[in-house]
Amino acid sequence: MGFSVSGSAAIIFVGVMVAAGIAVPSLVGSMGALADSQGEQVDRGIDALNTEFNITSATYNSSISTLTLKVKNTGSTTLGVNGTSVLVGGEIPDNGDVTTEVEGDSSAGLWLPGDTLTITVNPADSKGRVKIAAENGIAETTEYGG
Repeated sequence: MGFSVSGSAAIIFVGVMVAAGIAVPSLVGSMGALADSQGEQVDRGIDALNTEFNITSATYNSSISTLTLKVKNTGSTTLGVNGTSVLVGGEIPDNGDVTTEVEGDSSAGLWLPGDTLTITVNPADSKGRVKIAAENGIAETTEYGG
């Protein structure tokens, strides 16, 4: 084997080592980010599995045109009141048309396991369907009126 063959092999070897030195740190960083994302996905899945609530009553008051919903958190996940959505007849009511309170406290931001969330809304119709959706996508539907 002559010098030209040994020299070119050495140059190729050095090039492969430089390329590996550039590629490995970015691959390690990507794998770390992927592992973190998978961990967060598992945490969200566990929260969803531990989330359960029941609409215990849906009462329409025709004299003042309000719908009062009582929703009990029967799961083991603490839910955010602001992250809980209400759909009445398939539409999200305006913020001014919805009031909430947890166990009588209208300033409560958390809906703890075992607590009852009371939602008062001004629906357009005296009967229909209402859906409550938690921040993690778990939802319950019931009918009111009529």
